[in-house]
This record gives sequence, structure tokens and C-alpha cells, in this order.
Amino acid sequence: MISIQTDDFDAGTEYAALRESGTGTGAIATFTGLVRDSGDTQGVSGLFLEHYPGMTEQVIADLIDEASRRWDVRQARVIHRVGKLRLQDQIVFVGVCSAHRADAFAACEFIMDALKTSAPFWKKELSESGEHWVEQKASDVARGEAWRK
Repeated sequence: MISIQTDDFDAGTEYAALRESGTGTGAIATFTGLVRDSGDTQGVSGLFLEHYPGMTEQVIADLIDEASRRWDVRQARVIHRVGKLRLQDQIVFVGVCSAHRADAFAACEFIMDALKTSAPFWKKELSESGEHWVEQKASDVARGEAWRK
């Protein structure tokens, strides 16, 4: 399941949906990202996220497919919010279930790392001093490249 949305999500509901993946599931790994008060600038009061509709969902589907080829992925769920978000709002949920914890952890981390560098999202930090478009960080690129080795 892939959803790009403005509305908040309930991580507990998403986890419960992953639990329904069948009796072969022995592990569920999840990640939830939140808006924090610092980034490229200090005093961030919120974010504004944009995306490329249609392309974004396809890129995420491709990432889930790749994760499923590399690890035992029984089911994956990715939710990414767009629009204006306040401090501590949830931005992203990635959940993966597998027969074993190592595959669930690896696939969840891979999908999240790849989202940061592959999916067409653009993030603007909002603060009292103005707005600032966030550029891709070298550390995120390095993490994404590490999965390709």
C-alpha cells in the first residue's frame, strides 16, 4: 500500500494492517518520521512538501519491488505526507513485514533511505526568518549509495 496524502495517519492502524499479512509473518519493522525544529536552518516552525503526482507513487512501488527482490518482504506500506506540516507532525511511515527480523529491518531501512534520494519530493523549511528549499544531503546520498554495493 502506497499513499501520498495531506491528512495525518495513525501508525497503530498501519501496524495493525501489517499484522494481517498472514501466519508466515514473524517480524514487523516500522519507521515514522516527524517534523523537527531544526534542519538546514535553526528555528524551523514547519515544512512544506511537494511531490510529482503519479511519478512519486511509481518510484515508491519500484523501491518496494526492489526490496522484495532483495529480502523476504511479505507486505510493505509507505505513507508520505505533502502540503504544510507543523512541528512534530508525522511526515512519513514505512512498514515492512517478513518472516524474520533481519529482512524486515533491512527492507524498512532500505526503503526509507531510498525515499530520501530517489522519490520526487521537495521540502521547504518554514521559519520566522523566511522559507528555505532543502537540498539533498551528502549523508543521505551516501546512505543510498551504500545499498547499491
